[in-house]
Amino acid sequence: MRATALAALGVLVAACDSGASTVGSAPSSTGLTATERETEASTRPPGVPAPTAGPSSSSSGSAPSATASTTSSAPRYAGPSGGCPEDMVTVAGAYCPDVAQTCLEHAKEWQVESRRLSKLKEKGESGRTTASERCVRYESPSRCLSKARRQMRFCIDRYEWPNRAGELPSLLVDWYEARRSCESVGKRLCTEDEFNFACEGEEMLPYSYGFERAPETCHLDKPYRKRESGLKRYARCVADPACKAELEVLDQREPAGSRPECHSPFGVFDINGNVNEWVELPGKKPPDRSGLKGGWWGPVRSRCRPTVTFHKESDFGYEVGFRCCKDASQ
Repeated sequence: MRATALAALGVLVAACDSGASTVGSAPSSTGLTATERETEASTRPPGVPAPTAGPSSSSSGSAPSATASTTSSAPRYAGPSGGCPEDMVTVAGAYCPDVAQTCLEHAKEWQVESRRLSKLKEKGESGRTTASERCVRYESPSRCLSKARRQMRFCIDRYEWPNRAGELPSLLVDWYEARRSCESVGKRLCTEDEFNFACEGEEMLPYSYGFERAPETCHLDKPYRKRESGLKRYARCVADPACKAELEVLDQREPAGSRPECHSPFGVFDINGNVNEWVELPGKKPPDRSGLKGGWWGPVRSRCRPTVTFHKESDFGYEVGFRCCKDASQ
């Protein structure tokens, strides 16, 4: 199913400031399947930075620090690089479209909320919560429910845009800008299935790094900071003192590649945590072609499979960025 706004916590500009979501049913106590889903402009809007321009290493717009943390070692399970540009990795193998993953233990705050929501459901009532369904530990291995797996082979950026180790990923970009930015360098936005496979690999990992949630491995589970005022797209925001000050309070990004162990089986860094990433939902029509994947630094799901689908293509947020994909050459 496409789940509710819990993981987004209302941080996108189009979402409400409270971040609350209506939940009409309680989660299963026996575990969840990974098939659950969270829930063109032809010209550049005024103030949107050029697509080839990367973000600065601080929300103030200053140049990246020379001491920014980077990773110099290659992932232990890096995929082949043949058929893809040097700044991308090759994702190749058999993808399972429908996967079952059983959560053995949820985070404490979700356990509390789950019981509360269950009691409300028994009374025929619905409840509101800002708690996100975070699973601490999954059963291993995951199970493929599809009759057949699908062969996939494509390229994906090693890091979040601008795809350079040691630089902060972009934020405050909408889906249109993300797509144009990828096209400006001969790439495209990743599809939902491409993101899934690049994140989980053939083992169908719940998290890019395994079956247990690990905030020390990837940049996630930082305390949530409520947005107190509206924000603008990045270039306009850093030029506006009030917006810049608000962004500096909210921004908890880390430079790309700061955590050497935070990579998928194919060697894709920061695909869980750091910033949410725009993807394309094939078959959808405007303004519903946009999806958000991977999670961000806050206390949200930050897994491989969930997709947030309720944000429209023109939405943007302080935790939202993207990375690009490309067809692999034969």
